[in-house]
Amino acid sequence: MRVYLDNAATTPLDPEVFEAMKPFMLEDFGNPSSTHAHGRKVRAAIESSRKKIAELLNCTPGEIIFTSGGTEADNAIIRCAVETYHIKHAISTPIEHHAVTHTLEVLEKQGALELHFVNLDAYGSVDLQHLEELLKAYPNALVSLMHANNEIGNLLNLETVGTLCEQYGAYFHSDTVQTMGHYRHDMKKLKVHGMTAAAHKFHGPKGVGFMYINKDKKIKQFVHGGAQERNMRGGTENVYGIIGMAKALEICYREMDEHQAYITALKKAMIEKLNVTLPGISFHGHSANLEKSLYTVLNVCLPESEENEMLLFNLDMAGISASGGSACSSGASTGSHVLGAIYPNSKRGAVRFSFSKYNTPEEIEFVVAKLAEIYKVAATI
Repeated sequence: MRVYLDNAATTPLDPEVFEAMKPFMLEDFGNPSSTHAHGRKVRAAIESSRKKIAELLNCTPGEIIFTSGGTEADNAIIRCAVETYHIKHAISTPIEHHAVTHTLEVLEKQGALELHFVNLDAYGSVDLQHLEELLKAYPNALVSLMHANNEIGNLLNLETVGTLCEQYGAYFHSDTVQTMGHYRHDMKKLKVHGMTAAAHKFHGPKGVGFMYINKDKKIKQFVHGGAQERNMRGGTENVYGIIGMAKALEICYREMDEHQAYITALKKAMIEKLNVTLPGISFHGHSANLEKSLYTVLNVCLPESEENEMLLFNLDMAGISASGGSACSSGASTGSHVLGAIYPNSKRGAVRFSFSKYNTPEEIEFVVAKLAEIYKVAATI
């Protein structure tokens, strides 16, 4: 059996999404900026996709800007918000995705702003009292806090943070790459100025994403060379990627309640089986708390062992694809920056299992059995 439990890194393409993309890969090949019939047909499809995404998020089509993915969207919102609104202070955490932290660190090195980190509690959640203290000290700042952490799954209350940001005149950006397609976002209610998405995190194609930019908090153009994307991002659009992304998000909203219940049950079963099977096991952050964490992510903390560094390799050899943290850092020699910030002195092993609608209860049982087998070997050497 080969089991894929690394869906926070990327998800398999939904066959229905592929069928929606095919005509625009093989037949409808026109450049959407061309004014002839071939181009007009493709332009109509792009704008139909934009409208569909806007309907799902309860915003206007003009607030949806297509990008190559979440990393570009995070970079663009942060950099352009700072430039557009002459922002001199940014408030974030050390456990954001590197698309956020690295961008903010570069801007600080360039002298564009001063970066301030919010305190985290023992579980890695944002200290809202400290956030308000920072907002009082640095009003009109840029606040960049992700909706759900991609490694430990901790959820942020966007409504609460949005209200705080509004009170102190802050520009609120949230990386929602891990939650888009898994939760409903109502942009008429959320006080968020910029949000991001990557299609491949919700069974869409790779290499395409979008950003939501509140119409009252527009940012400057970030890719020059053309008038595409409301004069924001020059360059010919990734047509079939956009078509696939809109279809994928449509499917997610159509089946969301069913999939939330199903995947949550898988996660709950894995937690219970791991607790019974492996003595001394625990879980990082709030990932084992079904109310406070992303239902697709479970970050397992294994007892200290010299063999922990080989754990992912051994899982792979056993037919199980999982992760030790963010896939964007999988080739790095350093450990997870998220776990390092929350558990700086820990020498315990960490495995992130992340689920999708395609996983089964049988796969969960198989993974727990293999993990127990591997751990017994490591523990007796």
